[in-house]
Amino acid sequence: MAYEQKTKENDKDVMEFIEQVDHPRKKEDAYKLIDIFTEATGYEAKMWGESIIGFGSYHYKYPTGHEGIAPLVGFSPRKAKISLYFATGDQEREKLLADFGKHKSGKACVYINKVDDIDVDVLKALICQSVTFLRETYPD
Repeated sequence: MAYEQKTKENDKDVMEFIEQVDHPRKKEDAYKLIDIFTEATGYEAKMWGESIIGFGSYHYKYPTGHEGIAPLVGFSPRKAKISLYFATGDQEREKLLADFGKHKSGKACVYINKVDDIDVDVLKALICQSVTFLRETYPD
């Protein structure tokens, strides 16, 4: 059975999505993050699925044969925390996170409460490092 990728780039309006964020600080942070991610990547913000704002894209193919297209980096202003999406498997990420500020990290996501809790320069470095890592790992 073929795998159907759930999170795909779509034509939904990013600003309209942000305007629907209930919490005023999260909404404000989402606008700040769009500026930061756009500046760091040079890519326009696009909606991926229902709630991820992604920047750029890459085609991945795993040894298992599973493949798809995903955003290079992105974020989602979720109810509990803001999820930041970076490349998985990049050893440089952990080094950069040491100076990032207040956060929690999972396999693919880094979670923050608000932009004021983190070092924006480190965020920009994380974004750039993630893009570089993915471009090297999955060259077009």
